[in-house]
Amino acid sequence: MTSGIEKKCEEKNLKMTGQRRLIARILSEAKDHPDVEELYKRAVQQDANVSIATVYRTVRLFEEAGIIEKHDFGDGRARYEEAGDDHHDHLIDLKSGKVIEFHNEEIERLQERIAREHGYKLVGHRMELYGVPLADGE
Repeated sequence: MTSGIEKKCEEKNLKMTGQRRLIARILSEAKDHPDVEELYKRAVQQDANVSIATVYRTVRLFEEAGIIEKHDFGDGRARYEEAGDDHHDHLIDLKSGKVIEFHNEEIERLQERIAREHGYKLVGHRMELYGVPLADGE
């Protein structure tokens, strides 16, 4: 079965080698936001011939083509996810590194209102919230 990233690559006429297809599938199936090292670990489990350099080149190619998005969640590692039409924001747990995706209509309306109040039409944004789990009784 062809992954979402593979389909986007084909639409952009990118040459798809077997290793690129593997990396595309891993990214499409990821429930987290893996960095290059994590992508490499997952790839070599399926194809021992994949090199870290191939993963770096492939990620850069996909990013430059607008197929994946790069995130910096403050942990010093560039993390990636499939670029999509479904807008969402991120809440990052500073203790565990877990990234929670969320969408909130109230926040979206507030951002639109703020842009209008300053004489702008909002065309995009990226929001990242950073937190730690609440202690019992907080």
